[in-house]
Amino acid sequence: MGKQRYQDRHPYDRYGSREPDDIYAHTAGAIGVLGIAVAVLIAIKTKLGLNWPATILLTAGALVLLGYTAWRVKTAVMRWWARKPAERPSTALAQESLPDVTEDAETAVPIHPELTTALTRTGAIGKDEVVLLSDVRTQELSGIGTQYTFLVPRGRTHEDVAKQIGPIASMLGVTRLHLKLETSRHTEREVSLLKLHEPPFTRPFTAPTRQEIETFAGIPLGHDVTGRLAGVPTFDKASLLVAGMTQMGKTTLINGLITCLLIAYGEFELYLLDGKFCGLTRFEPIATRYESSDDPAVFWSMVQELNKRADSRYEKIKEAIRNRQPVPTFKPVIFIVDEAADFFASGATNEEKDQARQIAEDTRSLVSKSLESGISSVLMTQRPSTNAIPVVVRDQFLYRLCLYVASSGTAKVALGDTYFETVAPINPALLDPKIKGQGVLFANGTSTLIRGFNFPDQFIWGVVDEVHAKRTKVLENKPRSPRVKAIDLMRAKEIDFMATPDLALAIGVTEDNATERGKRVSQLMGVPAVKTSQGRGYRLADLVAAEMSGS
Repeated sequence: MGKQRYQDRHPYDRYGSREPDDIYAHTAGAIGVLGIAVAVLIAIKTKLGLNWPATILLTAGALVLLGYTAWRVKTAVMRWWARKPAERPSTALAQESLPDVTEDAETAVPIHPELTTALTRTGAIGKDEVVLLSDVRTQELSGIGTQYTFLVPRGRTHEDVAKQIGPIASMLGVTRLHLKLETSRHTEREVSLLKLHEPPFTRPFTAPTRQEIETFAGIPLGHDVTGRLAGVPTFDKASLLVAGMTQMGKTTLINGLITCLLIAYGEFELYLLDGKFCGLTRFEPIATRYESSDDPAVFWSMVQELNKRADSRYEKIKEAIRNRQPVPTFKPVIFIVDEAADFFASGATNEEKDQARQIAEDTRSLVSKSLESGISSVLMTQRPSTNAIPVVVRDQFLYRLCLYVASSGTAKVALGDTYFETVAPINPALLDPKIKGQGVLFANGTSTLIRGFNFPDQFIWGVVDEVHAKRTKVLENKPRSPRVKAIDLMRAKEIDFMATPDLALAIGVTEDNATERGKRVSQLMGVPAVKTSQGRGYRLADLVAAEMSGS
């Protein structure tokens, strides 16, 4: 840059040949001017008879007076010339000489001051960029907030706004939780920004009706900050991890999820493991298998059972492909576990540690590999710490839901290590712990702040009774297989368990060898026998579940 300025002042320096001539000329001129000045001063001193100081002062004063007089004359002439009418040029000449103002002139366009200030100061757009008032649509949502739908300047996208959503909230005088950002499917420049009037979910929303649940495009999990239903598009080939500290409303939220599934998802099988012993009891009558336990062995047995069902379904899929037949459609299975972290804890002995590793591996296989066979998992934990649920299991979940947690580090465990690098993340540590059931739903790359439904017990019981009655009617209309005969017999006797010898006699199995007789009964029942204080036999609930699942 310095070299360029030097060349601008000395245009001939680049050639080199004229530099000595310039120096000589400047020196000679300076000597000449100095000689003339000395001669003039000597002449004035001699003519007037003054000493040297007086001569110099007199000469300087005369030069200043002459300069001032010349300036006054020049100013007067310029003013006179400006008052003289200018000759009008010809039209053709005017058109040639005037610049194209339509291209170069800056037009004063109204801008949106609030959005422009917020976006420029946070770096979402450049300091020389603006949000035009004509590109902003403002809508007041009654009792909710102000909705801004606007276009960012050309060259910017909605991601520039999403990356600075926290600082933008600060510029608008609210918190991150007060803002809800949505993007457009039509243009990268359009952004929809909702600024709430008060903190989210300050006022609870009414639980949805059956019709609202049925018409929702997917499975609703709760309300968003505007009161609209929010959830996931489907549980087909997807699983859900729910995390949050104790007493934050996880069980209530999952009860709402199951209720919505029963209404909107159609026919499916429900496997429930109730680690709280009574959190999921409402749905026991319609569960294919229901267990209330905190024993890892119980959890492991359910995982193994579902893995076997997945393997069986995959075999049927492969067989259909080999025979060039349509891939069979299976009834969806949803496995829901409350307090899942308890089942991954390992003891101090090597045997217990080996069991814990095997449980984790089997669960990983279930969550990751069973999706194609129509088996989905929902795991809940109140201890979303690094070691609560093994990483190999956590990484398999497509959907994540995190309620209030104490730190951002804990939120990363629940939502993923790279969650805060996604578009417009919401920190669950900022949620109000006094508002139960609210959490951050991260699904398909988008974060949504929701609050789960809190259905009245009467509503849930009504849905469960309706489903139970429908399934009982289907079971009654089925052909009387040996298993159906066993179910009818146990219901008629009002018993929940029947020993293998008694059941064999009732369904006509007459083998003399006890081992062969047991194998034959197990084959007809389609479920393994269980060992109780009354001996080995079959439970009514297991037989009903197997019959309903068609296995």
